[in-house]
Amino acid sequence: MVTTAQKIVISGYYGFRNSGDEAVLQSILNALQRQSQAAGIAIEPVVLSIDPEWTTATYGVKSVHRMKLGEVRQAISESAGLISGGGSLLQDVTGTKTIPYYLGILKLAQWMGKPTFIYAQGIGPVNRKLFHPLIKSVFRKSAYISVRDEQSRQLLQSMGLNLNNIQVVPDPVMGLELPQSAGSPAATGVSAAETASKQKTVGISVRYWEESRHELNAIVEGLLKASAEMPLQLRFLPFHHPLDNEASRYVMQKLENKVSALGRSVSICEDALHPQQMLREVAACDALIGMRLHSLIYAAGRRVPLMGISYDPKIDHFLERVRSRPVGSTATLEADKVAAELLLLLKQGEAWRQERESLISALVEEAEAPARRIVEYLSRKG
Repeated sequence: MVTTAQKIVISGYYGFRNSGDEAVLQSILNALQRQSQAAGIAIEPVVLSIDPEWTTATYGVKSVHRMKLGEVRQAISESAGLISGGGSLLQDVTGTKTIPYYLGILKLAQWMGKPTFIYAQGIGPVNRKLFHPLIKSVFRKSAYISVRDEQSRQLLQSMGLNLNNIQVVPDPVMGLELPQSAGSPAATGVSAAETASKQKTVGISVRYWEESRHELNAIVEGLLKASAEMPLQLRFLPFHHPLDNEASRYVMQKLENKVSALGRSVSICEDALHPQQMLREVAACDALIGMRLHSLIYAAGRRVPLMGISYDPKIDHFLERVRSRPVGSTATLEADKVAAELLLLLKQGEAWRQERESLISALVEEAEAPARRIVEYLSRKG
């Protein structure tokens, strides 16, 4: 029998229109719903978002503004606990305010006597040592800790946390599924004419990283070399709006004249704001070149042969989990290697899938482990 709903607050990088982080949220919501239904309890999520109205409209859940302390405090006070994650919340590469914010939300919940749960986070890099004891202090008081790779676990151990209290799980997005209605070519965003053509579709997720644009220029040359060898449709997939749109158009502008002369097409998907819309786009690809972590996770989950370009350790860590290696780093990427690897993936796609099917299936299954543990905790306390 389902009891009165228990509210659970979810803290993360939500409402910023970053497809990867929005996919994390959708995956957590899906997993909590499935696990709570299986356990016979009701959970009401409350999401901390920079744009609560958009988050509520997109996911159908209650949301409050992440920067309005009064709203955050009230949501936590009315809740049965707080989830922090997933994603790369605790890192100081993008700025010095990120770690204090997310630790502050966790600490607020702990001060209010609420259990806190760390949900499949990627920890680090944490270059400022002053953050280490703060992370240790907050995490030691958490009811459950899970991280998305062994390197994050080891980093937490170096801060003084007990390895036995930290579970390594796949990124939540490994468990993200397409809606049941997404079976037709129209639902994937790919036309029937394109589906029927002999051209292979290559999904491309790029972002700005090197000031010189070395990596983007190498991708341009690599795609041109591959297009000269095989009929390709190049489909750009921006994961973070609007910056990835700009990076995509930078590459497209360098490609279009030369690619059109080869009879190849170049397009961009700019309207896939919901995670499952972007997942459809990735699922329609024959191979994917990705800089964004979640573009690679989407591809793995849909069994699309993938090629990762490393700009951050999290890329290398994920690729290692699916028995792959980066084709190169942003600083040293070579066009010849991009072309050769892409052509190999397109020619041997079925072998790529078969070699990894059991591994990926296991990762998909394990992706809901944190939701299962949290629901078990709430069931005991309820």
